[in-house]
Amino acid sequence: MTQPSRTPAVPQDAQSLRGVLPMLILCQLQSAESYGYELVVRLQNIGLTDLATGTVYPVLSRLEQDGSLTSRLVASTAGPARKYYSLSEAGEAALDLATARWRSLTAIVETGLGVTTTEDLAGEDQK
Repeated sequence: MTQPSRTPAVPQDAQSLRGVLPMLILCQLQSAESYGYELVVRLQNIGLTDLATGTVYPVLSRLEQDGSLTSRLVASTAGPARKYYSLSEAGEAALDLATARWRSLTAIVETGLGVTTTEDLAGEDQK
């Protein structure tokens, strides 16, 4: 089941997307294996509406080459066999690291933008 996007429709920056797409792909494959086109649709459904099919396949190939993904071919009744991708143990570790880095970066950006969190406000009350 896919979740609707909770972000406003703003054109995505290709450079930013390039940095987070591997993490998003690993995350999507953590929940269920997928073949390329299905993965593109899943990513579009979470809000990457401008995502082109051709953007995902090189990332899948790179992740498979570095050992983060495993793949298997499954025969299809409607054309050529589909290549299904799954997260490997190395992929789980890569996802954990990427997620930690992302959370650290977003905390820095939010601080730089002057965003105050509920935890910050609670700390101020105790001073």
